[in-house]
Amino acid sequence: MTSTLQPASTTEAVKRPGRWLALSVLVLAVLLVAVDATVLGLATPYISEDLKPSGTQLLWIGDVYSFVIAGLLVSMGSLGDRVGRKRILLVGATAFGAISVLNAYATTPELMILARALLGVAGATLMPATLALIRNLFPDPRERSLAVGIWGATASAGTAIGPIAGGFLLEHFWWGSVFLINLPVMAVLVLVGVRTLPESRNPDPGPWDLISVTLSLVGVIGVVYAVKEAASHGFTWPTLAAGAVGAAALIRFVRRQLTLPTPLLDMRLFRHRGFSAAVLADLLTILGLSGLVFFLSQYLQLVQGRRPFEAGLAELPAAVGAVAAGLIAGRAARRLSVRAVVAGGLAAVGAALATLTLIDESTGYPLLGAALLVVGVGAGFSLTVTSDVILSSVPKEQAGAAGAVSETAYELGAALGIAVLGSIVTGVYRGFAAPAGTPAGAHESLGGAVEAASGMPTAAARDLLAAAREAFVDGLSIATGVGAIVLLVTAVAAWFMLRGQRLGDAAS
Repeated sequence: MTSTLQPASTTEAVKRPGRWLALSVLVLAVLLVAVDATVLGLATPYISEDLKPSGTQLLWIGDVYSFVIAGLLVSMGSLGDRVGRKRILLVGATAFGAISVLNAYATTPELMILARALLGVAGATLMPATLALIRNLFPDPRERSLAVGIWGATASAGTAIGPIAGGFLLEHFWWGSVFLINLPVMAVLVLVGVRTLPESRNPDPGPWDLISVTLSLVGVIGVVYAVKEAASHGFTWPTLAAGAVGAAALIRFVRRQLTLPTPLLDMRLFRHRGFSAAVLADLLTILGLSGLVFFLSQYLQLVQGRRPFEAGLAELPAAVGAVAAGLIAGRAARRLSVRAVVAGGLAAVGAALATLTLIDESTGYPLLGAALLVVGVGAGFSLTVTSDVILSSVPKEQAGAAGAVSETAYELGAALGIAVLGSIVTGVYRGFAAPAGTPAGAHESLGGAVEAASGMPTAAARDLLAAAREAFVDGLSIATGVGAIVLLVTAVAAWFMLRGQRLGDAAS
């Protein structure tokens, strides 16, 4: 098997006509996933009120998508390398749209969790395919840096469009409508993609190893589930068993990849210091941000009393900053250095999160908006450059697997972040002192407290909401502080691990 550790040649392919039009189709897939991820947070208070999930079920609704998608990304990226990236992208987009309908019409917490899990299966086909197609469409490193920047900027734009569009829909329709906005995007993607996207695949892929697929899925879900349960309820025998099974499956997965002639994932990729550093930076960045991202909409709506559309607009600075930074990140990394841009971006995010530990119920928007802008700019710089480093480290035949690794780090970071940081928020929240006669559901979530207060006498309702909001903000502040520490430590690690790493030069 040939080595995959050398950067791809800058002259490996002729520039393809129509590649920028094809890119516009790929970013629709990114938009589809980004919008779905952001509208869930905005709709969480309404889902909580309607479906009445427990605190644990609410966390599962938030993170089961990430669990499943993280477990399947490597498998689906490798499958795309084998059967064709265009084919798997279009099939996945169609399924994503159809399953969004199931999300919209879920009637119980259990059905909602199932729908989110199925959406994760479909979503796992999309992101690796888009990155792999970008790797094949743009052999020129400078063009590829710009294409990756546009790809990342679109994801950031989706985080802005999602809350704004979702906020509008939530003010005029029921919460399920926020999932139905996936349908027109999916339709355009499929109809236009059939005509504009080129097909690409690994010409000598070998078989798709189902044992490896099973091991990766069981391993990731087992480990992440154990982390989530340990953070929420402590170490119990079922939790330890799930973690042990997951760890054993991952160890077996790695060993199997090292012995297969055509592995699902070439583990030698991780011997490349730049590749490993970029993957680790992505994972820890998203982990540190997840607590803020998941609970910010609840803070804006249930603590500060903003309407959904207003809450969506309030989150806009983060997306604007990320879009702007993503478009110039490649140029900045060539002018300065990869490690300066990545480490600097991560340090900026960490500093902004540290500032947000000071928020309370009455925090003014100038401080909040400025902090979110810095978070967006820092994340836009770091995540765009690390994605470029990952794609540049592999030959185009394995672009799907490399893109899957990048997205696995992202989704695994999100799942772990929601599990750990979300459990911090939930744990602190549950400890608040409630007035006598408060329903038990008030301690499950802030949405549950708001609903319980609506049926209580005025004075008792006021006391309940004051105590619940204060506890929620305290939990959010602690989680944000932990996130800040994670980001600042990651910035230092990236500075050393990315020493000497460069993005490719333009093709001559």
